[in-house]
Amino acid sequence: MKPINLDLSNLNEIFPDNYTQEQIAKAKTLFLKRLAETAHEFYGGKIQTVPKAPVPGFNWFNVWYTPGVSKVSTEIRDNNDRSYDLSNRANFVAVVSDSTRVLGDGDCTPPGGLGVMEGKAFLMKYLGGFDAVALCVDSRNEKGEHDPDKIIDFVKMVQPSFGAVNLEDISQPNCFKVLDVLRESCDIPVWHDDAQGTACVTLAGVINALKLAGKTIGDARFVLIGAGASNTTIARLLITDGADPRKMTIFDSRGGLHSERTDIKADTRFYRKWELCESTNPDNITDIPAAMRGADVLIALSKPGPDEVKQDWVRTMADKAIVFACANPVPEIYPYAAKEAGAYIVATGRGDFPNQVNNSIGFPGIIKGALMVRARKITDNMAIAAAHSLADFAEKRGINAENIVPNMNEADVFPEEAADVAMQAIKDGVARIVISRDEALRIARRDIKEARDMTHKLTEEGFIKPPPAELLQDALDWTINQLQ
Repeated sequence: MKPINLDLSNLNEIFPDNYTQEQIAKAKTLFLKRLAETAHEFYGGKIQTVPKAPVPGFNWFNVWYTPGVSKVSTEIRDNNDRSYDLSNRANFVAVVSDSTRVLGDGDCTPPGGLGVMEGKAFLMKYLGGFDAVALCVDSRNEKGEHDPDKIIDFVKMVQPSFGAVNLEDISQPNCFKVLDVLRESCDIPVWHDDAQGTACVTLAGVINALKLAGKTIGDARFVLIGAGASNTTIARLLITDGADPRKMTIFDSRGGLHSERTDIKADTRFYRKWELCESTNPDNITDIPAAMRGADVLIALSKPGPDEVKQDWVRTMADKAIVFACANPVPEIYPYAAKEAGAYIVATGRGDFPNQVNNSIGFPGIIKGALMVRARKITDNMAIAAAHSLADFAEKRGINAENIVPNMNEADVFPEEAADVAMQAIKDGVARIVISRDEALRIARRDIKEARDMTHKLTEEGFIKPPPAELLQDALDWTINQLQ
């Protein structure tokens, strides 16, 4: 075993030499979970509030607060859009969740989602150059049931304080109603990252994977396992961008979606699923093995694996098959197993495997683009524009079967994505202000660079301390002990 690099770049090498590929994959998951717990405890979370204005002298308190600030209040009273100029609203996002579907862990209670929501805010600042706050809410009504209307009312009430709202980890079917109602009723963008963000980045990966495989989106046969917020939105964006719904089969926990699924039709809460029942799977295929035969693309967002997707299913897919196994924290099939079964390109949601198809490369640029033009909503066209922006960026710097989309370390991708989204918002007529692409690119580059530079400067000056080596060693020792 080698010493653990502080940047965690050598995770594949720190475990005993006799570990198999499957043991290494399990060990990395355990290691990261243990380190996450101890590191969060060491830092007390990962977000804080820092002033963006100086205090040159005592009387500046009277400028930033009373009596001077009353002029700011009356200016905004007379023209609410001035709130974007005179406060941080233009660059401020609420990350809202009821914590009923946190990663693969289900209902974690309202405060149980704070780690994820703070993580989202962390990435928004570091990758997108804008501020965010975690708001975990209790959506239970008097009967103890999770009520989507409570989330809807909450977001409507807090929207005057924010430039956008990012919905996160809300279970289905509530997530469908919450997003669709708020998209239409709010005057700021309301974005469901589990749905639209995952769909955007998945589409980007599919675009480049199909290019490498020499196939077109209109001719490809798709199988989607899982019919939650992510895959139903993925299906919608794929179809909007050219996929043939007649060549698409989607599965939920009860089987294939098709026009005879009266159980879905009868439950109006699942209207998004019923739309897909009507448009996809014309042959009414009911089992996964049958659908997989000859399929070009598998997109799985279902239960964490590692054996939810069988190697035997992958073996029956078309030549140069594409497998996206994106359940977290463990993919439905490990990449090495899918490759052994004949897959040409394999993607997961994890950064420690090649081809991470994760919304972390989507939402920072998408939301930044919407904020820059003060958009009223994020349209499907804006998400698709972001997908093509990501795919184009990756293609220009070079793609291969192990590298189909950008990663979070490629800082230049986020300003480009933000600028493309801003331009699409203007084109779709949802922008409050109009700027050129060059101006959008300049603003995004400046803000993202400042956020990164500030984080690094705070670290260099000791205000942010490096994680102690003991934390890393503890995580490694704990992991090896768990696997014995």
